Formats: sequence, C-alpha cells, structure tokens
Amino acid sequence: MGNRVAREDFEWVYTDQPHASRRQEILAKYPEIKSLMKPDPNLIWIISMMVLTQLAAFYLVKDLDWKWVMFWAYAFGSCVNHSVTLAIHEVSHNSAFGHYRPMWNRWFGIFANLPIGVPYSVSFKRYHMDHHRYLGGDGIDVDIPTDFEGWFFCTTFRKFIWVVLQPLFYAFRPLFINPKPISYLEIINTVIQVTFDIIIYYVLGIKSLVYMLAASLLGLGLHPISGHFIAEHYMFLKGHETYSYYGPLNLLTFNVGYHNEHHDFPNIPGKSLPLVRKIAAEYYDNLPHYNSWIKVLYDFVTDDTISPYSRMKRHQKGKVELE
Repeated sequence: MGNRVAREDFEWVYTDQPHASRRQEILAKYPEIKSLMKPDPNLIWIISMMVLTQLAAFYLVKDLDWKWVMFWAYAFGSCVNHSVTLAIHEVSHNSAFGHYRPMWNRWFGIFANLPIGVPYSVSFKRYHMDHHRYLGGDGIDVDIPTDFEGWFFCTTFRKFIWVVLQPLFYAFRPLFINPKPISYLEIINTVIQVTFDIIIYYVLGIKSLVYMLAASLLGLGLHPISGHFIAEHYMFLKGHETYSYYGPLNLLTFNVGYHNEHHDFPNIPGKSLPLVRKIAAEYYDNLPHYNSWIKVLYDFVTDDTISPYSRMKRHQKGKVELE
C-alpha cells in the first residue's frame, strides 16, 4: 500500500552536531541564561500526583467491562503514562533534585516508572545521555532506527505499522545498536517494577494490570503526543537535524517540544525552555518548527520521501565515553 520510499540509506553527514557551538555562542551573548540551569522542585510534586492519579485509575477500572477498560486506557491512561515517560526524561537530566543529588534523581525516576508497568527509567537515563553527547552517532545513538527499520518500513502502510509499534522498537533497538552490561540499578528498577505489577494484579486484578500496560503501549504508539518522537529529529527538511514544536501539547509534556532549546541547554528544566527561546529569539525563531504533532504523524506516514531512514547519522570522531 502506497509508493515505496526512494531513500535507501540514512543521511550521512561529516560535521559536528550544531548544538554545542550554538550553546557557546548564545551563552557568550546572553550569559543570564546560566541562571536557568537549576533544578525544578515542582517536578517532585507534579510527578507524585501523576503516579497517584494512575493508582486511583487502576482502582476505578478494576470492575469495568473490558471495552471500557480499553477505552479509558487510550482516552486517559495513555496521556498520563506518556506524560510520565517525559517526566522521567526530565528526571534523567537531574532536573528534580539537581546534579548534586544524582541518586535522589535515580530513585525518584524508579518511583515515577511505577505506572508505566515496564522497567524503563534507569536504562533510559544511560542511553539518553549518549543521545545528547553523540547525536546521530553510528552505533551509539539508539534514537536512530536500525537499518532493518529503514529498509522494511518504506511504504505508507508499513510506516503506519511502524508508528503503532514505536514503543517496541524503542525498547529493543538498544540490544541491536548499542548493547550495554546490565547495571545494578537496572536490576533494582526491574525488581521493584515487577513486584509492583504483581501487587497490582493480586490486589486489583487483571483488568487494572491490562489498563496499565495498554495505556503505555497505546500512549507511546499511535497517539497525538507520540508525534514528538518523529518531530524531534526526522529530517523533513534537508540539512536540519533537530526541530522544535511550539503547540499546546507542551503543557502535557514538560515542554519537550522545545527540542532545539533542550539540546542546546540540556541542563535547563523543561519549564524554563520557553524563556531560553524568548531571550535568544534570533537563534530559534527562524529555525524550522512545528505547531502540530498530529500533522507530523500524518506527513510521516503519507509522504513518500520520508521514512525511518530520514535521519542524519555521523561516524563519531575522537574518544567515545558512553554513559
């Protein structure tokens, strides 16, 4: 179904990522931006309330008919769980307790992980730091699809399936691109998460467990918020590697849409990224950006010039220090 995408490889580039040099230039011109590099303690209370909200939802769906379990999993739970994954993204940058208390952030990330149903927080931290340091790095950045994804998901129908199954590709891709030894924190994350899932099953029943897992799978797949996965780095315009989104869904996603600003200043919490854009407007206002993640999803699926191959990749130069 649909025309086959002509692209047969990634967009290989031989320049450094643009974010480090732009960060230096902006800080030289606007040193006051350094004052935004501090933790956001409000994250602690916001994330705690999100976890408690899902716990309440687990209780409320336990006796519903299956059709309503799945309805609420998509209509409500998917939004909360996807938002929680982006809260974990904030915590991975130590935005909750600051860089002087890294383990507090790791433990809080494990707590935030609970309503997701799958152990994720600690592993995400390890791979996400590599994504920032070595954006597009071949064999390093697991945000880049595999060659199989680029080769196989090359028609409208197949790209649609790829969007639906995105959470599975994000989960298993690191095993093929950049496998790492399991850390003790990942073991702890897994034990705590599996124990929590078992407790949910025995106390509230199978419907609550299915609601939790379905909310994560549906929320990270074919869902409006999932447009950010594609919007952030897929090359809709040749030569542009990172794109920001300035639409209303930033309110639910800790401003992850401000993605150029985030990669330029990963130590600034999401709540302050609009200030970065305001202060250094001349650096961001003329960059390509989006106002609709839904349109990004639609364009990705229907545009026969775009596929999982539409990413910029580079062979990493110099010494590589993985997280």
